[in-house]
Amino acid sequence: MSAEKAVPTGGPGGIRLKRLVRSALDSADFEDALRGLEAPPERLIGPLISLLCATDDLVRWRAVRAIGITVAGMAEDSPEAARDIFRRLMWSLNDESGGIGWGAPEAMGEIMAESAVLSCEYYRILLSYIDESGNPLENDLLERGVLWGIGRLARSRPELILQAEPSVRRQLHSADPVKRGLAVWALGFLRLSGEVAAALVPLLNDEAELAVYQDGGFRRCTVGELARELTAKLGA
Repeated sequence: MSAEKAVPTGGPGGIRLKRLVRSALDSADFEDALRGLEAPPERLIGPLISLLCATDDLVRWRAVRAIGITVAGMAEDSPEAARDIFRRLMWSLNDESGGIGWGAPEAMGEIMAESAVLSCEYYRILLSYIDESGNPLENDLLERGVLWGIGRLARSRPELILQAEPSVRRQLHSADPVKRGLAVWALGFLRLSGEVAAALVPLLNDEAELAVYQDGGFRRCTVGELARELTAKLGA
C-alpha cells in the first residue's frame, strides 16, 4: 500500500495526520513514505508513539524504526526538542505517568542506535531498566523491549555498553522464554566474558519459540537456535 498524499507544513493535523502516518507505515517503502510526509518531525512523533500500541506487529515495529530516525534527525537540528521526546518515552515507563510505556524501550534503543549525541547521554538509562541495582521495570513484556533495545544499541555502538553483559546474562535464566531468547540475541552484539558460554549450555536445546525484529523483518526461531549460534561464534 502506498502512502496518501503528503501533508504540507502547517497543514491539517489530528486524525488526518494520524491516518497519513499509518498509511506511510503500511507502505512497502515506509521510510521513504514517512519522509514524504511534509509535516514537521515534532508533529509526526505523537502519531508514531500512538502506533507503538498497534495490534499489527509489523506496523508497531515500523513505528519503532520511524521514531528512531525521526528523533535522531531532530537531534541534529533541534537537540533539546529531541531530548524532550526521549524524556517523554522515559516518563511513560514511570509509574507516576499513569500509562505503561509499551514500545518505549524499543524506541529508546532505536533512537540511540541512530543518534550518537543521544546515545552518549541516555544509554545508562536503558541499561538501568534490567539492572538489579538500577531501576528494573519488573514487567516481562517491557523488559523484552529493553533487551531488544540493548541489542539494537549494541549492534551500532557496542563500545557504549560494555558493562551491560552481566545484566543481560542474568536474563538467560528468566522464566519468560522470549526474554531468554532476546538475551541470547543481544549478547551476540556485546563483548563477552568467558562466563557466557557456560551460561548458554542449559539453553542449547530450548525449543521455546520467538520472533526477533531485525533489518526490517522478523526472524522466527527458537531460543536453542540462537544459543547454538552464539556458542559457535564463541568457539565453545
